[in-house]
Amino acid sequence: MQCKQSPGITLLFLIVLSTSAFGQKGKKDFQNEINQKTASIEPKVISWYEDIHENPELSNREFRTAMLVAKHLERLDIEVTTGIAHTGVVGVLKGELPGPVIAIRADMDALPVVEEADLPFASKVRTTYNDQEVGVMHACGHDAHVACLMGAAEVLAGMRKRLKGTILFIFQPAEEGAPAGEEGGAELMVKEGIFKDLQPEAVFALHTDGRFDAGTLAVRPYGMCAGADQLEIIVKGKQSHGAFPWLGNDPIVVASQIVIGLQVIPSRQLDMTKALSLVTIGSIHGGVRGNIIPNEVRMLGTIRTFDTEIREDFHRRIRQTAQNIAEASGATAEVIISGSAPVTFNDPELLTRMTPALLKVTGEGNLITPSVEMGAEDFPFLTQNAKGLYFYLGVRTPGKEIESQHSPTYYVDESSLQLGVRALSSLAIDYLNGR
Repeated sequence: MQCKQSPGITLLFLIVLSTSAFGQKGKKDFQNEINQKTASIEPKVISWYEDIHENPELSNREFRTAMLVAKHLERLDIEVTTGIAHTGVVGVLKGELPGPVIAIRADMDALPVVEEADLPFASKVRTTYNDQEVGVMHACGHDAHVACLMGAAEVLAGMRKRLKGTILFIFQPAEEGAPAGEEGGAELMVKEGIFKDLQPEAVFALHTDGRFDAGTLAVRPYGMCAGADQLEIIVKGKQSHGAFPWLGNDPIVVASQIVIGLQVIPSRQLDMTKALSLVTIGSIHGGVRGNIIPNEVRMLGTIRTFDTEIREDFHRRIRQTAQNIAEASGATAEVIISGSAPVTFNDPELLTRMTPALLKVTGEGNLITPSVEMGAEDFPFLTQNAKGLYFYLGVRTPGKEIESQHSPTYYVDESSLQLGVRALSSLAIDYLNGR
C-alpha cells in the first residue's frame, strides 16, 4: 500500500517516510531471517529427502510419507488434516496478522521404476503394480518436493507472529495418476473440499528438473506444461496358430499399424505452428506364446496438447485413425480417452509480481526462462479459482549429464534443496507481507 503525503503537514510526512523505510528494512529482515533459518535446517531437509527417497510409495499408497509429514507439521503447531484423497495431508498455518490465503503444494508419490542410481540411500522397494512385480523409485523428484515444503513449513511457522495471512501446505498424493479403478491427485483433493473453508488467492509449487544446474530456478509465463490425456486402445482380432496366420486375424500386426498411424496425426494433420502436440504409446500387451496369435492387444499411451481446439481435433483423429486401420484389416479397435490434466498455466501478472522474490534467492543470471514442457501436471486443478505459479528447481550437478525424469538413474543434487526451501518461503512471505 502506498501513502500519499498531505501538503503542509510535516509531521505526517516524516511518519510516512519513516514507515516506508521501515517497510523496506522489514522486507530485508524477512529475507535475512529466511536465509538463516533455511541454512540452519538444511541437514534436516537433506535427511528427510534421503529417507523419503529410500522409502518410496506409489500413488494413493503414500502412507508412510503422509505420516512423516503430518507428525512434522504437528510438531510445528500447524493445524493438520490427513486422509484427504486417500493419503493427502493439508496443514494450515495462520499468521497472527490479518491477510489473504495462499497455498503451496508438494506431490508425494513415486513411480514403478527399478532404481539404478548409485546412491547409498537408493530404493530397494518392490511391490505389485498392474498385476506385475515392479520396483518403486522416486524417479521424478517428488521426494525433494516433500522435503522442501517440510522445510518451508518450519521456516514460515517460526515467523507466524509477523505473518499477514494464512498458508495452506498441501502434500498431494497420486500426481502420477491414480491406480486403475481409483480416483486421486489434486482433482480429488479439490473435490473433497480442501478449499471449502479457505480459498487461496494464489497457489505455488516447484518441480525438480535435471535440465538445469543446482542453484538455478526456471519459470515462464502462460503455458508451462502441456495438458495430458490417457489413451487406451483395445484391438480385437481372431486367435489362431502362429504357423497359420491366415486362419485368424492378427491384432498384433494391426496394433503395430495403428502405432505408426498415430504418429502421422501430429506431424502431418495438425497445425504444429499453432501449438505443440504429441501422442505416445508406452505399453503394448497381447499374447502368451510366440506361436499363438492372440485374440486381442491392449495398448496404453498418453496425449499431450497445449490448445483446447487442437486437443479436441486430436482426439477425433486418433479415434478415426485407429478404427479405420483396424476395419481395413477386418479387426476392431476400441479407443478410450480419459483422465485429462489441463495445461499448467502461469498467471503472467502473478509471475511479474513474484519475480523479485525469486531473484532474491537466485541472484542475477540464475533465474532462467525455459522452453515449453511437454510433461504434464495435475497442479492446474488447484488453480481453477486461484492464480498459479509453477516453477522448476534445477537439481543437476554442474558438469554432469542430464538425467531424465522417470528414468532409473534420475538423481537430485542435494545442494539444490536449500534453494527450494528459500524459494517457497520467500514467495509466501513476499506475497503475504509485501502487499
